[in-house]
Amino acid sequence: MLSSPLSRRRAGFTLIELLVVIAIIAILIGLLLPAVQKVREAAARMSCSNNLKQIGLGYQNFHDTYKFFPPALLKPNVARGDWTNTSYLYYAGATDFGPNWAILILPYIEQGNLYNQMNITGWDFKGKTAGSANWKTGSLNGVPFRATVIPTYKCPSEANDFLYSRPAGGVTGWARGNYAANAGPMWWPDAVGGFSSSSTYGLQGRGPTGINWGTTLAAFTNQDGSSNTILVNEVRVGPVDSDARGVWALGYPGSSVTASHATGDCYTPNDRGSGSDDIQDGTDSPNIGMGCWSSCYSWQAQARSGHAAGVQACFGDGSVRFIANSIDQFNWYLLNSMNDGQTASYNF
Repeated sequence: MLSSPLSRRRAGFTLIELLVVIAIIAILIGLLLPAVQKVREAAARMSCSNNLKQIGLGYQNFHDTYKFFPPALLKPNVARGDWTNTSYLYYAGATDFGPNWAILILPYIEQGNLYNQMNITGWDFKGKTAGSANWKTGSLNGVPFRATVIPTYKCPSEANDFLYSRPAGGVTGWARGNYAANAGPMWWPDAVGGFSSSSTYGLQGRGPTGINWGTTLAAFTNQDGSSNTILVNEVRVGPVDSDARGVWALGYPGSSVTASHATGDCYTPNDRGSGSDDIQDGTDSPNIGMGCWSSCYSWQAQARSGHAAGVQACFGDGSVRFIANSIDQFNWYLLNSMNDGQTASYNF
């Protein structure tokens, strides 16, 4: 017998059933997405932590060779506390600034071939002591490898990777980076040759590195201790290509140095204050945690990262720890000063 037309009709979804299925799928995606984001962030933090451990090892190996940690920046004929001579403070138009810590440790992070492209010996840093104030010779010659992206210097959570477009040392096209030597909560113009000055809270605020100076392990031991002081912080890349924050080979605050943080209006990691950093020609973007006072010279910069809720830092003993944005300014000051005479009260 032939089937009737009604018996041959195929069963299918109704519109309501289809909408219900779509809604269920949307709910499942909504539940799964945060978990995926957490896994991705955890992986980024782990990779960032590995970068900092590699950098910390580079610092230790440099110390083994030269008996002091690499200076944040080598700079000829610089005077402590000179707030008026822009060539001492800022990169724009200046050609007499030298290599920074990130260049100096290249041979110790498996980048010796890159390091050998520049005549670093002209700076004679091997013959200096930890407290030497002046390097009178040497030239960057435009840093021939300035546009080279070094994976060890890039945090996976960083979204921006455009080159820095303004001239520094007479040349443009500087690659970005996300790690910065800690020059302490004292003001950058004072961070010359190992000097230290009273600052916020009436405490000394010397960082473990500065201009023409890097501490020794013995000095760490005799003061606050290497496990109590940050050696390298994170920094973020500026939101536009003309913002100098986050430039690995440029040894100035915001680019590859943190300085004067936990001082004045530069409060705590990732703070959202307008004008928090003092970076010449920087972009004031407090809504994304990149506040900047752009009319100042480059002498103050906070630790910042793309991680949720805080920054990672390598301490003088080589350990890498996460510091939450919620840390108070006083304890943040103590973690960044190597000679305040106190121990921070903070649970990592």
